[in-house]
Amino acid sequence: MSYKISSEEELVGVAKNLLNYFSDKKIILFYGEMGAGKTTLIKLLCKQLGVEESTNSPTFSIVNEYLSISQKSIYHFDFYRIEKEEEVFDMGYEDYFYSGNFCFIEWPEKIPNLLPEEVVKVSIELDDDYNRLISVV
Repeated sequence: MSYKISSEEELVGVAKNLLNYFSDKKIILFYGEMGAGKTTLIKLLCKQLGVEESTNSPTFSIVNEYLSISQKSIYHFDFYRIEKEEEVFDMGYEDYFYSGNFCFIEWPEKIPNLLPEEVVKVSIELDDDYNRLISVV
């Protein structure tokens, strides 16, 4: 599945479609260069899931927890600053990944050996006209 997006309004529709596509998969990996729109898409996904609080990238805290209106936890990870996978051990990543709750993970390539097998991969690229090219596997 792939999308070519030229506006944030279109991205809202993509977020709705993606949640339907994810179905029972809860670990969603987001690949893309800095500024490609990973955090923007995650914010829209959280909004679709009923998160009313402000969402932002957990670049320094590594993980943010948001609550949906149904009081379900949603975890947003940003592993950009991770140098070695071992740094993630102390944060209890397994408790999050195997919680059954949504885990939106930016920069998963920093922790390839720690990721569960059942994941959805979302790749975001910018083309020469600054359209977002989103592909989902």
